Amino acid sequence: MLTPFDDYPIHPSADPIAHPATGDPNHYDRYWFNGQDKGGEFFLAGAMGHYPVRGVVDAAFSVVHDGVEHSLFASGRMPLDRTTEIGPLRVEVVEPLRVLRLTADPEARGVGADLVFRARTMAIEEPRQRIVDADGIPVMDHTRLTQWGTWEGTIWIDGDTIEVDPSTTVATRDRSWGVRGVGKPVETNRPRRVPQVFWLWAPLHFDDCCTHMALHEHSDGSRWLQTALVPLLESAGAPTHGVPAPEEMKGLRYEIDWEPGRREMRRAALTFVEPSGHERRIELEKLFTFRMRGIGYSHPHWSHGSSHGELEIGRDSIPLDEFEPLELSSLHLQNVCRATMEGRTGVGVLEQIALGPHAPTGLTGFTDGHPGRGA
Repeated sequence: MLTPFDDYPIHPSADPIAHPATGDPNHYDRYWFNGQDKGGEFFLAGAMGHYPVRGVVDAAFSVVHDGVEHSLFASGRMPLDRTTEIGPLRVEVVEPLRVLRLTADPEARGVGADLVFRARTMAIEEPRQRIVDADGIPVMDHTRLTQWGTWEGTIWIDGDTIEVDPSTTVATRDRSWGVRGVGKPVETNRPRRVPQVFWLWAPLHFDDCCTHMALHEHSDGSRWLQTALVPLLESAGAPTHGVPAPEEMKGLRYEIDWEPGRREMRRAALTFVEPSGHERRIELEKLFTFRMRGIGYSHPHWSHGSSHGELEIGRDSIPLDEFEPLELSSLHLQNVCRATMEGRTGVGVLEQIALGPHAPTGLTGFTDGHPGRGA
């Protein structure tokens, strides 16, 4: 089963590239992007995922402007050649790990973009995320890289134009691949278990550095994954891969002042210790909240890996204050923040997913709102 990609020296095994390494329907390969104007004028996000066993490729582009989250979606049959285009949405790798282009045709549904990502940092390989359930079944096993940069280009919303200036627009992107829950759940004869997730991720941008924090915690607060780094390229032409990663930070702590009745921050603080022993503290002030359903995460119709036939294209435009904060589709979110650290002022996001109880923060039930005290 040959495809054009077999002409490249990228084979990890004796199989042609179109042969997935597993028949697990949750096998996936995804691009993800976000970006924000430093002054808070707009926030953007994009995603594209391939699901070889399900035969699906889907993508989305979303922009928050004037208090409304506008999203363009496309989903269809995945070709064998792993093309990074579906309907009006396309991702182009111009220079691997350094320059990428994200485009969305505004003629499709009125929302569009032509944006170029340029790296500010090396690409960081995060710790592998692997979960095996109580029955010994692997339910998640994936690798992810993260990289910080800038955006340049144009966004269109119903004929209005936003010029995206790289001097004032920061960018974060990731690439992940492996196995994670996507599409319609596989039917089994095992007892259903209520999932529990507590995830925090904070890629932040300052003028002279970028910071990174990621952690997963069980309901009792014990961590099964954590990482914190401060990477930055020494120059525009410095290597973005193949060089030693920055040293991990230690003593990672967080404090969250919760929005009463919600599962999202109002303010937060992150603390970590550098290898030198110097402790850094970052204060986060929320500007507004981006719901990740705008690029397919837990969307009731456009969820990742769901089947939409040969091709379906759609759009949402939802005012930020009209989202129901405790609906399942609203709980995966990115808090768009202003950050301060030792006299520096920066921007970025604190991403949150909180499902089920979490004793250290006082969360109870599956999606019950927080009583509003800090943790």
